[in-house]
Amino acid sequence: MGRIRILPEIVANKIAAGEIVERPSSVVKELLENSLDAGASHFRLEVAAGGKQRIHAVDDGCGMGRDDALLAFERHATSKLRSAEDLLSISTLGFRGEALPSLGAVSRLTLETRSQQEPSGTRLEIAGGRLLSVQEAGLPAGTAITVSDLFYNIPARRKFLRSEATELSHITSVVMHYSLAYPEIAFQLRTLSGEPVNAPAVDSLRERVFQLFGEELLEQLVQFGPLTAESFSPSPNSGEAKTKKLENKEPPSEMQSMRLSGFLSRPQVQKLNRNSIYTFVNRRLIRDRVLLHAIQEAYHNILPRHSFPVALLFLEMPYEEVDVNVHPSKVEVRFRHQALVHNLVRDALRECLTAAKPVSTFPAGASQAPELPRGPSPSEPVRDAAPVAAAGFHLTQPALPPQAQSFRFEPTAAAEPRMEVTAASAAAPISESPSANIPPAVSNSELSELRPLGQIQESFIVAASPSGLWLIDQHVAHERILFEKFLSQRESGTVESQRLLMPYVLRLNASQQAVWDQIHSELEAAGFEVEPFGQNTVAVKAAPGGVKADDVEKLLLELVESIEEEKRAFSPEVVRHKIAASVACHAAIKVNTPLEQRKMEWLLSALAATRFPMSCPHGRPIVLKYGMREILKAFHRI
Repeated sequence: MGRIRILPEIVANKIAAGEIVERPSSVVKELLENSLDAGASHFRLEVAAGGKQRIHAVDDGCGMGRDDALLAFERHATSKLRSAEDLLSISTLGFRGEALPSLGAVSRLTLETRSQQEPSGTRLEIAGGRLLSVQEAGLPAGTAITVSDLFYNIPARRKFLRSEATELSHITSVVMHYSLAYPEIAFQLRTLSGEPVNAPAVDSLRERVFQLFGEELLEQLVQFGPLTAESFSPSPNSGEAKTKKLENKEPPSEMQSMRLSGFLSRPQVQKLNRNSIYTFVNRRLIRDRVLLHAIQEAYHNILPRHSFPVALLFLEMPYEEVDVNVHPSKVEVRFRHQALVHNLVRDALRECLTAAKPVSTFPAGASQAPELPRGPSPSEPVRDAAPVAAAGFHLTQPALPPQAQSFRFEPTAAAEPRMEVTAASAAAPISESPSANIPPAVSNSELSELRPLGQIQESFIVAASPSGLWLIDQHVAHERILFEKFLSQRESGTVESQRLLMPYVLRLNASQQAVWDQIHSELEAAGFEVEPFGQNTVAVKAAPGGVKADDVEKLLLELVESIEEEKRAFSPEVVRHKIAASVACHAAIKVNTPLEQRKMEWLLSALAATRFPMSCPHGRPIVLKYGMREILKAFHRI
């Protein structure tokens, strides 16, 4: 007797359902996508017991007639594909024809639907994949589906469901994500205890972000786009820019219509994981390593290592340029021009961050940054140091010649200084006009207006401008200046180098030697003169200008260890940036260094001339701004 046999249809349906329906939120995703494909303008969802007991979805889409309603529960029955060629250009969220039969196989399901052309509707009842009844009924146009007792016939799957609160959080996340992708559609989520989501239709994505997440989160985000592939301009220091210049390559004609838009968080917003990064391709929520890596690369040298931003990324491109048929639940895609998409997204986001120059703020008493759900006028110049005193510092003036006078700030005994960096913003409320609100950002002209007042503990420069009070970390400010200067010199081949009085012998272990072999040519181009000096040993004869001889060993070992720790191959561009950051760090002005007035003025002027004066090459903030709005609020003037 043969060992291979055909599985019964009911077993096959349960296996297929297991690929589609993982938990209640999977049910919601399928129902929601069907409603959007049906042209709905309103979507209402009601859930009980985290969706394990009941999920009821109602839309005002095109609906179905009796014959279509019956056929929709056959496997691979769909209105969205006609031929195999259609798989090459999928424009709908659903297309497999597996959602409804899969849901019916693992629950008790009721379908109520009526097309706008029919005088009456159809009600179907299905349990465990078996059709129980079909009735004619008086129904409004659209579709309502009720899924009850999910996995009632698969106890092994049901016991792996989480608590009601956890399952509800996943459902809420799905509804909120698709409401972000479709701001022109009204979404409503109801539970027995309230309405986690109530989002009427709005005219713009910015209004929808404000609607869902509120003013506080919106003010932490920088909006960009829509940008087209033709307008993406790689940064001058980008390896991609150099490659395109050398090869004279432009995006293929079929990619010219690619559009990118969304929101990116300011540098002080730092998450410990990627849960606050959401990517949409043609308004489909996806998880894609290419886009995630492009976002991380855009924040390179802006955020510290192992920190992640908040990002809402919307990519629109020709349907034939992306394959969405690579995963049963349609959450992964494959791009036809993967490297091109990665580089264009990376460079476009980097340019947006550089142009926006979002500034970190530290208003006293602000709350913690709100979490994005998982898987929103005074111009009077500062004339004295009252705001500084209000913050818990007093101003002392040392006896110096008039041309070299500087101020030192020392904490007072009476008050505790509140210097905690928070995510709140100095922007005006958005309630009147969400689309007109612009997140706070610093301009180079604004930085050039800074007037240094003195130092705090000989480490932080205090400065004033018409827009408020500023604190500048002198070390990381100088880092940013030297970092950009070094990259500019590296691109032009004019890196300054200095010979060491005595060659420094650097000993490496086997793993470090492998890293050294990977980066030694870039080190030589960066101003280091090195040569082999025995097994796993090199002699360093020269170093970039500004790096002290005593710092050469520490600099090189830190560089090698940082690359060794990440255990992956780096592009020449990334190695170049790492070297530039290390050189800048070791050559920069140190903390606990007194600065004369002219030195502080030079530092602020040079910082204003950089491309990204808000973060150091390692991602730490350079400036903190106490805006006039916060100052006036602190003094109860507004």
